[in-house]
Amino acid sequence: MTHDLLIIGAGPAGMAAALTADSLGLKTVLLDEQPRAGGQIYRNVAVADPAVANLLGRDYTHGRALAERLAGSGVEVRHGALVWDVARDLTVTTLRQGQAEQLRAPQLIAATGAMERPSPIPGWTLPGVMNAGAAQIALKTAGSVPAGPVVLAGGGPLLLLVACQLLDAGATLAGIVETSPAANRWAALPHLPAALGAPATLLKGLRMVHRLRDAGVPWFTGATQLEVQGQERAEALRFTAGGRAHRLDSSVVLLHHGVVPNTQLTRLLRVEHDWNDVQLAWQPRVDGCGQTSLAGLRIAGDGAYIGGALAAEASGTLAALGAAQALGRLSAVECNARMRPAQKALRQQLRIRPFLDALYRPPQWINTPADDTLVCRCEEVTAGQVREMARQGCQGPNQTKFFSRCGMGPCQGRQCGLAVSQILASELGKPVAEVGAYRIRSPLKPVPLASLASLCTDPDNQDSHP
Repeated sequence: MTHDLLIIGAGPAGMAAALTADSLGLKTVLLDEQPRAGGQIYRNVAVADPAVANLLGRDYTHGRALAERLAGSGVEVRHGALVWDVARDLTVTTLRQGQAEQLRAPQLIAATGAMERPSPIPGWTLPGVMNAGAAQIALKTAGSVPAGPVVLAGGGPLLLLVACQLLDAGATLAGIVETSPAANRWAALPHLPAALGAPATLLKGLRMVHRLRDAGVPWFTGATQLEVQGQERAEALRFTAGGRAHRLDSSVVLLHHGVVPNTQLTRLLRVEHDWNDVQLAWQPRVDGCGQTSLAGLRIAGDGAYIGGALAAEASGTLAALGAAQALGRLSAVECNARMRPAQKALRQQLRIRPFLDALYRPPQWINTPADDTLVCRCEEVTAGQVREMARQGCQGPNQTKFFSRCGMGPCQGRQCGLAVSQILASELGKPVAEVGAYRIRSPLKPVPLASLASLCTDPDNQDSHP
């Protein structure tokens, strides 16, 4: 064992977990792929240009205090550490500064966050088309704003947030094309009373809507049949809304249909997962302290369930307290007492989630696209080919790999996994939970052969060979 606790990911959940563990005297190491703490939501927050920080608002700059506390703590933080393998004995293998390193602890907290749901529509592989979150990352990292008219298409709070941020940064917005079905509003209505218990979040959403309306940004709702048009790059977004066909000229199309838990690591470790039929996504099965079906492995933050940054912070605290109790550093009574504030904060942050999940449930067609739509970008496999594989006998996504290499590209199924499972489920007439998901294998991300070889090098004999 090298440490008491290993934490993967330095976003809000990972930072909160590390700070809590440090306060309890646990020997803790925090691994993160980025050069600075913050994760995606607080990316670059410690060194952000004041103008950019002001543009991104208080929700973003809230992370600065966490990052500063982490920098002044006793936590061992290893930036630039790409985690590419985790064994079931909780040995973590990373690539850092060109060298492979292995660490192991009896408790591991994975705070790997969420990823944007892929939006497979015709033309989504053209240059100029990207996820809305990618535009936000460019803004946070380099103050970069897309040139030319921008169309934002999809649904969810992040779509509105990015639209407002780009508008304030001087971008030209050609339109917002919402794809959430009208039926979602009725489905969300029963959850409204609970959502009223989070008035600040609701008011923030209303302010974003008014900001965009006041700016005169063209707004379309209930859109279907989306298609990005262009030859060498994106030139326009074509769609149907209100019973009419529309075309918005645009050199940049930002797609967003919500975020989903990043389950690559939990799939690698074969822990139990459940299919969330509201969010249309897989999520690992965890208890109140993030404990999974694999002893010692805990998930904190959006990697377990989508709740947002403040919910992730609270769940990181709970995961660290659970780890401390498992290590014998806290009694059950002490642990329960310390958990109460974080549990209260988490409940408050999650009050609005059922309302948002129902309101912005992705349209079914986004995950069951037309036959000629590319689903697997890496191996250029279409939705029609996936359906044909089902007709030929494929009963799950792992069999499609043998037929087509779908899911075997550099992204390791991140871009096609959800769609492939749902296409197969629809074609086979089975629940998605029965069809299943890709099996994930190491390496989680591409690594050079030299990093593999370095694991076999004898440090006492530099001339030895693996």
